[in-house]
Amino acid sequence: MKRVLIIMMAAAIAAVSCSSEKKAPGNPFFAEWNTPFGVPPFDKIENEHYLPAIDSGIALARLQIAEITGSEEAPTFINTIAKMDHSEEILTRVAYVFYSQTSANTNDTLEMLQMEIAPKVSAFSDEVLLNADLFGRIRTVWENRDSSQLNDEELFLLDNLYKSFVRNGALLNSEDQEKLKMLNQELSVLTVKFSQNVLAETNKFKLVIDNEADLKGLPESVITTAAAMAKDEDMEGKWVFTTQKPSMLPFLQYAENRDLRKKLYDAYLNRGNNGDEYDNNKILADIVRLRAERAKLLGYRTHADIVLETRMAKTPDNVLNLLNDLLNRALPVAGRERDEMQKIILAEGGNFKLEPHDWWYYAEKLRKSKYDLDDNELRPYFSLDNVRDGAFAVATKLYGITFSPINEIPLPHPDAQAFEVKEADGSHVGVLYMDFYPRESKRQGAWCGGYRDHQVVDGKEITPVVTIVGNFTPPAGDKPALLSMDDVLTLFHEFGHGLQGLFSENTYSTTTVAWDIVELPSQIMEHWVTQPEVLSMYARHYETGEVIPQALVEKIRNSSYFNTGFDNVEIMAASLLDMAYYSLEAPAEVNPQQFEKETMKKIGMIPEIEPRYRSTYFLHMIDGYDAGYYVYTWAAVLDNDAFEAFNEKGIFDQATATSFRKNVLEKMGTMDAEQMYLNFRGREPGIEPLLRNRGLN
Repeated sequence: MKRVLIIMMAAAIAAVSCSSEKKAPGNPFFAEWNTPFGVPPFDKIENEHYLPAIDSGIALARLQIAEITGSEEAPTFINTIAKMDHSEEILTRVAYVFYSQTSANTNDTLEMLQMEIAPKVSAFSDEVLLNADLFGRIRTVWENRDSSQLNDEELFLLDNLYKSFVRNGALLNSEDQEKLKMLNQELSVLTVKFSQNVLAETNKFKLVIDNEADLKGLPESVITTAAAMAKDEDMEGKWVFTTQKPSMLPFLQYAENRDLRKKLYDAYLNRGNNGDEYDNNKILADIVRLRAERAKLLGYRTHADIVLETRMAKTPDNVLNLLNDLLNRALPVAGRERDEMQKIILAEGGNFKLEPHDWWYYAEKLRKSKYDLDDNELRPYFSLDNVRDGAFAVATKLYGITFSPINEIPLPHPDAQAFEVKEADGSHVGVLYMDFYPRESKRQGAWCGGYRDHQVVDGKEITPVVTIVGNFTPPAGDKPALLSMDDVLTLFHEFGHGLQGLFSENTYSTTTVAWDIVELPSQIMEHWVTQPEVLSMYARHYETGEVIPQALVEKIRNSSYFNTGFDNVEIMAASLLDMAYYSLEAPAEVNPQQFEKETMKKIGMIPEIEPRYRSTYFLHMIDGYDAGYYVYTWAAVLDNDAFEAFNEKGIFDQATATSFRKNVLEKMGTMDAEQMYLNFRGREPGIEPLLRNRGLN
């Protein structure tokens, strides 16, 4: 019987592959990738290749699941869990490329495909998670785990896989499972639409300046970039600013025209809230309502309770206790910052109260007056290439790895760069792509993703392909891309995520990462940015090559607490807004604008500061950080405490770096997060380093 089943499966797989190839001849997803290091052949992948490849990947995975459930052998880890782990190999390969491209290089066709593919993938996910025969085999393996002689990684995988099936409806009756499928289908489409609307809104608004007097106060480099952007838009002789932060923030910092600052900032704040085709209010309300319904159906009080079950925080109350504690510490600090800026307004003869769109402008004045530090003084020392190489140098000193440019390799976009990452002994670690400049096809912000994860298949190590994507100010004229201090921190932050992806040592593709700790690798990297020893490695003037003067280094360190009230308040407000939405019990009917306003009033938000993300463009709250934006703050407790370990022995201490790599970076997703941290630090994290480093103690 088993031999007959195998023959039938082989024939079916061949039929699916042939059928798919006929639908899309020459489809790169149906052939081995003969590229350097097996990276995706981006130059050969066309829009029409994705859907047939997704369909084929689902069909093949479906057949392999059927082989597992049709087996007459008693369920074991090898014939059930490990086999299932490899069942979606082709689907995963296609999905990684597709979703990376829709984030960083989308177009109208890809956006339409997203709307078609999202419900397909959601339906297939439900099909797997609600497969009673498959769950029965997994449950049998899980119930016999104590006598199965599995290693720690396998036990962790098995336990979390079983619980994931339960958490996603495996124990529901058939009627409720059908309801769950419908909810998941609706959510899959709504979340894609929300994200697409934010991108459309970001691209839609342009502040066009045709009067040179309105540029007063802006640094020459900012003006040059705005002129180049206008030229690209066929508006030569004018200047264009957008709601992309590399364009918007310098304008808010330096432009003397208060009305134009308000116009640009209001456009940023109201993305998705303009009552037009891109309005996200109803979409968000529906997402909140459906997630609350889904939680109730699954037997949970709220969506937040589902999300937090696998995390270090465990419960919404633990999250709220941390966020409220830090907010209450930060609000008085922010209030003092506000009062100092109000004094500047009055001293200059201003007859108005500070408003949110004024904060960056007067904060910059305050920084100059208190610390004699102008952010514009720093930019010439932070050319993008130097900062990138500085991040590489830090990783080399910590872990011994090296980064070599790869010239002849397919790129996900012409702007992207590729590097081979090697161990100190020259052995291959993985491939790192970096894609830094904004464009209309790229969503806002910065992130780290991947085109392939580390795993071991049939004894062969599969090495990772990681991508870091940003939206930094591009080169303009004869000037290279020059970064702000915030940009430098962002690059190091995403590079930390990249290191974790490159160092992963998981055997299986199925991992379970507690998102409370996922930001530890990224946020700890930020601590090296302003260390004098590190600044001397990368902060060199783009024209003269001069190392950043010691006087500027001292100013940077002296101003380390600058604007800390604002920074903490805006991120706590956004985190609390996220938790407020997802702590609602079904039926959860919300008007986002009213709900946001009431939430800000409840937490005591001062009117001069807006939350870092407002409801209708809060992408984190939709695409994976739902009931999870708090993780940046939870991880901040970890990263400040972890960096203390380096400070105690030296910021490049090899033993500490090796321990961090072995116990944290390599183990992510394959071990309990609390145990990972304990193995590294030897104790639980303390909050004191965070309070001290943020000036909140």
